[in-house]
Amino acid sequence: MKVIVTSIFVDDQDKALEFYTETLGFVKKHDIPMGEFRWIALVSPEDQDGTELLLEPNNHPAAKEYQKKIFDDGIPATMFGVTDVHDEYKRLVNLGVKFTMEPTDMGEVKVAVFDDTCGNLIQIAQK
Repeated sequence: MKVIVTSIFVDDQDKALEFYTETLGFVKKHDIPMGEFRWIALVSPEDQDGTELLLEPNNHPAAKEYQKKIFDDGIPATMFGVTDVHDEYKRLVNLGVKFTMEPTDMGEVKVAVFDDTCGNLIQIAQK
C-alpha cells in the first residue's frame, strides 16, 4: 500500500492553484470540473508520477473549522521536503511569501513554516 493522493483544504481553489504552481513550483496534473468545484491535483516537478496533492475546497463547515483551528494554533497542515531549507526560504521570501517560522534546526531536521494564503500553514523540511 502507498499514498497516491493527499489533500489540503483551501478557501479558494483558483488562488490556491496559482500559489501552489506559480510560487511553490508544483505542476498541475488534473483540473477536472466536479459540479461547483474542481478536482485539482498537483505533483512535484521532480516526481510527476508520484503522490498527488489535491486542492480540496473547504466548503463543508467541519473542514472550515478544522482548517481555522489548526491555523490559529500554528499547526502546519502538511509538510513538503526540500533539498536546502535556507535556500528555499530565501527564494520564497523573495517572492513575497510570509513565514511564521524562519529556518530552524530541530535535531537532524531543519524546518521553516509559511502561510500559503489559502488558509494553511505549510512546513518545509530538510533532512
